Amino acid sequence: MNPKAIRLAESLRTELLDNILPFWITRTQDEKNGGFYGQVTFDGTQVPDAPKGAVLNTRILWTFSAAYRMFKRPEYLEMATRARDYILDRFIDRDYGGIYWSLDHEGHPLDTKKQSYAIGFAIYGLSEYHRATGDERSLRAAVELFRSLEEHVHDPVNGGYFEAFGRDWSPIEDMRLSEKDENLSKTMNTHLHIIEPYTNLYRVWHDPLLGQRLRELLSIFTETIVDPETGHLGLFFDDAWNLQSNTVSFGHDIEASWLLHETALVLGDHDTLQRIEPLAKKIAQAAAEGLRPDGSMIYEFDRTTGRYDHDRHWWVQAETVVGYFNLYHHFGDETALERAVEAWQYIDSHFSLRPAGEWLWSIHGDGRVNTEGDRAGFWKCPYHNSRMCLELIGRTGIPVGGK
Repeated sequence: MNPKAIRLAESLRTELLDNILPFWITRTQDEKNGGFYGQVTFDGTQVPDAPKGAVLNTRILWTFSAAYRMFKRPEYLEMATRARDYILDRFIDRDYGGIYWSLDHEGHPLDTKKQSYAIGFAIYGLSEYHRATGDERSLRAAVELFRSLEEHVHDPVNGGYFEAFGRDWSPIEDMRLSEKDENLSKTMNTHLHIIEPYTNLYRVWHDPLLGQRLRELLSIFTETIVDPETGHLGLFFDDAWNLQSNTVSFGHDIEASWLLHETALVLGDHDTLQRIEPLAKKIAQAAAEGLRPDGSMIYEFDRTTGRYDHDRHWWVQAETVVGYFNLYHHFGDETALERAVEAWQYIDSHFSLRPAGEWLWSIHGDGRVNTEGDRAGFWKCPYHNSRMCLELIGRTGIPVGGK
């Protein structure tokens, strides 16, 4: 393996163990009300009465489960178990199934809608906890959430999954994942983060229906979501999968390039892999339109107006490292390795808040730091940057002990 790849992974091991994970351990545990604080502001202030979001909690569960699986450090297991217990005790809806979108700071249901995206992340975290520990309770909970999605959310007519429902799985008017999203019934983002947890669940539970759904999701991406001409992903769709947007999300492009490839690898189907590998390369090449000379990846491009959003977001930079390293790792693409190295160098000099300070949310296009973005919050989680580190440590096989 190229020595640059080894040095890169070693730098990320240090980043993970000395900066990212210590922040979450020392700054986010809510000792009064249980679980984790719903918000830590830009300046590091904990907000005790902030709502507790499903996405934050399930991503903490995934992160520390995966870290424990790799490093076997007891403090990581303690964090993962704390997250697992809080999710199972507080976020699971025992009357209707699924999980709540948010709780108040004391752990009572706040927004009880069923967002498919959040249920997907609960499956992701719980299946990873089972991978790391063998815990059967977590696997049973993940399987039950999978069955809830299949029963209430899967579209038997056009395929895929609807975006959101009420607590009792009744239709709701506002299905948006966040305020910046279009109010449409199917989105790329949700499907990307359903194929991701379904793939992780399939690693530990080889259910025939789950395998069938993974193949269906891959077909939806290859035949509908990915533009065959440009390689970019469409973002928003109606029930029948008609595209309803004209925006390019460079971060989702590069993230999808390796997640779809991962699904094909886990399925272990030669024909599927032969179909997906050229697509993974094509999507990654399309995402490169968002790369800048300093190694960073910008946020979005509106093809209707011709306007670029030049902000650099933390998660986009992390996915850039993994996406291009994936091309090097599986296909020997040395140019892609250089892109991964340059992306990390940009993160290292602009985003990382050592020691034990995690990362900035974003940097504006003019170079100003976004001081409004949380250090931890409803959407600011340890998953993208921790996963970046874990992926490269695992792929290079560097020692997991020491510095």
